[in-house]
Amino acid sequence: MCWRGMAQLGSMDTSDSAWDDDSVPSTGDLELEERSALRRIAGLSTELEDITEVEYRQVRLERVVLAGVWTEGTVTQAERSMRELALLAETAGSVVLEGVIQRRDSPDPATYLGSGKAQELRGIVVDTGADTVICDGELTPGQLRQLEQVVKVKVVDRTWLILDIFAQHARSREGKAQVSLAQMQYLLPRLRGWGESLSRQGGGAGGGGSGGGGVGTRGPGETKIETDRRRIRAQMTKLRRQIAEMAKARSTQRASRHRSGTPSVAIAGYTNAGKSSLLNRITGAGVLVENALFATLDPTVRKTQTPGGREYTISDTVGFVRHLPHQLVE
Repeated sequence: MCWRGMAQLGSMDTSDSAWDDDSVPSTGDLELEERSALRRIAGLSTELEDITEVEYRQVRLERVVLAGVWTEGTVTQAERSMRELALLAETAGSVVLEGVIQRRDSPDPATYLGSGKAQELRGIVVDTGADTVICDGELTPGQLRQLEQVVKVKVVDRTWLILDIFAQHARSREGKAQVSLAQMQYLLPRLRGWGESLSRQGGGAGGGGSGGGGVGTRGPGETKIETDRRRIRAQMTKLRRQIAEMAKARSTQRASRHRSGTPSVAIAGYTNAGKSSLLNRITGAGVLVENALFATLDPTVRKTQTPGGREYTISDTVGFVRHLPHQLVE
């Protein structure tokens, strides 16, 4: 199944916010201006032309084609999932050109789509001039690699797309640390090596050659991919310690609110449903409001009063979405 004009399915209002000369911009207004100023520019070339040498998926999404495998439910549900994927892609800064869905009992273990549909996808990529394919699911490292070999452009899955959006929108120290950890957890099994050539290996302490891995590389003959994995694991350990320390501070604040007996209210719902707008309306908090998925990634807590004068706290939370990466769920 294939359709044109996917961009129209997920079009969003990205107009800049504005305020009168005499008014004072809120924190949300300023953040929205900053975010709009940093939007990615369509039409820039990808950073790596030879996808066989991609080691780190430092993704810069541009002109994309969407691909999904429909395994259960109705066609309406499958198309709804693809529309959501289009919105996610546009939030990440992409231009969505087209989308395809294949009906299968399960994704192909080699290329996600069946071999014939993968070749059809290659034709769509050529016809549209796309430079990235986004798949509506989480692909294994082997599926990513083999589908890239067929379509000859970068392949990104839904999980990494959401992580990319979170990395763009996280503002707090804790939020950035949590997203970095989730990205590393996803990235670790998907690192791309340089092969087993001895010229690409780091020598041990007694190697005596100028091509050694340098101080800190472990043992003789360690490949670059092994060094990269070890460094990522060390960084993950550091991030986990930092997050644990920040969690202690959060627990202390929560315990203080409980001791005071102040009721707590949380605004929960689907991403981009208007939770931040509701918080601003109730409390005048002035937090960021944007017509985009996952505009809010850092929870905001404000104290306010009922019409009868009773104080309570109200929290703006991160929104829901289908197939939220488990790395982001504590």
